[in-house]
Amino acid sequence: MCCFSRKVDSVTNTNIFARASKDGRQFLVYSMQFKAGEDLSMILPIPVPAESKEDAVSFINLEKYPKFFDELKLGFPEEPSRGGLKDKDTYSLPPKKLVVVEVGSFVASFVPSIKDFDRLDEQFRLPAGVWDKLPAYKNFGFAVFKLKKGEQKVHPMAFEFPRANRRQLFFPTVHIHDGTVPAQAGFDHALYCQTDGEDSSMWVESAQPAEMFMPNLEEAKGIIDPKGHAYRKIMKGRFDNKDVVI
Repeated sequence: MCCFSRKVDSVTNTNIFARASKDGRQFLVYSMQFKAGEDLSMILPIPVPAESKEDAVSFINLEKYPKFFDELKLGFPEEPSRGGLKDKDTYSLPPKKLVVVEVGSFVASFVPSIKDFDRLDEQFRLPAGVWDKLPAYKNFGFAVFKLKKGEQKVHPMAFEFPRANRRQLFFPTVHIHDGTVPAQAGFDHALYCQTDGEDSSMWVESAQPAEMFMPNLEEAKGIIDPKGHAYRKIMKGRFDNKDVVI
């Protein structure tokens, strides 16, 4: 689960993958299943350098690799069933418009800073004042994915962004509920990564390199290191409502 601009009825089976890329950048892949009664956006805060340009984030189309996380999961012992979470609460997240990019079955935009949200259509923004409650994000940028109403599992959403801290891998896991930020939140997440010096000592390591259990790596477009092992952390239940960083 993450930040949504409108009410969602349920969000389940969230999967996130992270790996460092070249020149201090990071790959991030995000997937989930959700149900919503109206069109909305999913907003992922990302720690980019200050004054990042509008083209700083590169969106990657994984429409032809819908089983990205299914194959990644094969590198680990079978996990207990993740039944998902439902919440009756609302989930919330004329200047020149931001660039909109078609990425498979949805469209996406990079919002360089909080003030740039005014350049998105209102239905795809969080309510006014929400970011005032989140001072830690005042220097962040935001990857925004516009999603259609209904019940669906979207194909993995992927992008590459410049990191403000080149020594860290970042996982956007903070929850925003109806314009509020609870101290704790319900998680139904599987986090995956491949590391390049980052501390994954508390994560479970795959027994083999990725090329041994991901048969369709040619569709990953360089996001996965074929020779590297993968690491996984399951978060199911209630946790402190914050992002995960290693």
